[in-house]
Amino acid sequence: MPSELHHYQQTGQLHFITFSCYRRKSHLGSGAGRDLFECALERIRRRYRWAILGYVVMPEHVHLLVNEPGTGSLARAIQALKLSVAVRQRERPFWQARYYDFNIWSKEKVGEKLAYMHRNPVVRKLVAQLEDWKWSSCRHYATGCEGAVEIESFWTGWKREQEDLLRVSDCG
Repeated sequence: MPSELHHYQQTGQLHFITFSCYRRKSHLGSGAGRDLFECALERIRRRYRWAILGYVVMPEHVHLLVNEPGTGSLARAIQALKLSVAVRQRERPFWQARYYDFNIWSKEKVGEKLAYMHRNPVVRKLVAQLEDWKWSSCRHYATGCEGAVEIESFWTGWKREQEDLLRVSDCG
């Protein structure tokens, strides 16, 4: 691993983030641990007004596809997320100190990174089908169903439009 990781933030671009459990140990190996991570991600998403476009929680690492938060910096939001999970776990240390940040500059890259993260559990042979892995945004993209974490997607945009239409109808 390089001694110095460069992060290009406050660019208005999306970010593909990866961070790992300490020494790649399976600290998120249980469903309960992954559920805890999802709850923390949703809590931090709300606090930092952060759009989550995709995610997957693996036994020893996490991938996120996110924007830059509306409140605070991306680095601060990731720090808060990692801390929020670590304080509720017994393992010490829980996370590797760093994270990998890849700036996304095109729609094609968004699709590429979503496909990569959603395939991760199948490639690792944790499940046979993409949508069988509960701890990812894959089901949301396939069905529009809401999960533990609000995903910013076509589905959520469509739902907001429908709610706005209903509000206008109620006023008329």
